[in-house]
Amino acid sequence: MTSRERVRTVVDGGVPDRVPLIVGASNATGIKMEVYRGVKKLAGISEPDRFLYDWPELGTALPGEVGLKRLHSDVRGVHDRFPSRVSERNRSRPEHDPYIDSWGSGAREISPGEWFPGVHPLASATSVEEIEAYEGWPDMNDPSRVAHIAAHAARLAEANEYAVMATPWLLFPFERAFAMQGMDTFLLNMAMHPEFAVALLHKHLELSKTLMGHVLRELGDNVDIIKIGDDLGTQDSLMISPGMYREMLRPIHSEFIRFIKERTKAKVFFHTDGDVFDLIPDFIEMGVDILNPIQTSAGRMSDLERLKGEYGGAIALCGAVDTQEVLPHGSPEEVRDEVKRVIGILGKGGGYMVASVHTIMNDVPPENVLAMVDAVEEFGRY
Repeated sequence: MTSRERVRTVVDGGVPDRVPLIVGASNATGIKMEVYRGVKKLAGISEPDRFLYDWPELGTALPGEVGLKRLHSDVRGVHDRFPSRVSERNRSRPEHDPYIDSWGSGAREISPGEWFPGVHPLASATSVEEIEAYEGWPDMNDPSRVAHIAAHAARLAEANEYAVMATPWLLFPFERAFAMQGMDTFLLNMAMHPEFAVALLHKHLELSKTLMGHVLRELGDNVDIIKIGDDLGTQDSLMISPGMYREMLRPIHSEFIRFIKERTKAKVFFHTDGDVFDLIPDFIEMGVDILNPIQTSAGRMSDLERLKGEYGGAIALCGAVDTQEVLPHGSPEEVRDEVKRVIGILGKGGGYMVASVHTIMNDVPPENVLAMVDAVEEFGRY
């Protein structure tokens, strides 16, 4: 099979020739620049450093075609861009000043080269009127966001070799609320000011739908997967109760997924970290086709046999290669053994795509990255 056939077979419920592998296609399935430089050196790859979304502060590499082939990735990413005026403003800002995105939120440099969300323009807001009065809402109709998408997706689709995954940047209403207010503040407002919290989520939804509509129009039929999501879990539970999720946030996710599926035949890839076991039936009911990243270090998500047994026939699973202990601290042989174990459980009968649990961080030795991707070639054949 080609890589594209392999991925399509899995998401359509069939069994491919081998388990597909996703790496380097998005920030949720990506690789940080420092470790990617090590991979390039180890593999003898000479390609320039490029950052995902042309955003050095994010720190995620945008591997070139030579690198993606060495990583055995079956997926190629298509991404939107920040508005040109935002990119120009950030490129010309004084060194070490905060990076401010098109929403007015942003990141501060907490140590040399390390950036963390720290600019929250609605941090003190608690009323619907303050949402309406905010003047920093992004222009989702700016054509510079999507001007390149149609040509890029068409080239990939015409080659017909790799699956095409489109990843508009952070159209995640819950996480966007964290960016606008700060995580602790918004979670508190969900309990103390629920009318405000729901209004903010709906504002994010409408803006996200506007941009997603432009992205889907530019993609046309030249796309296989649309990545969305929202981090909902912690190491051992959910950030909010299942009841609060179903009352306040599920309607947002459901509407966003409905909007996407009315406009494309592409499969919906939903990224959500942590122990989200209680919400998997909700994801299936809403129309999620692929669940990522299967954080095996988080609560019941570590029970891969149960996960596969209860839900493997209803939703494709993607991820599960541990990034907390195995990839950063294991030996290449231990990484190889873990990939073999995970494939042996989740890969039975199809329905599984290998990926690391979220982005491969800079604490991962490059030898372990190559051990992971090569183990998929070795143990992933049906």
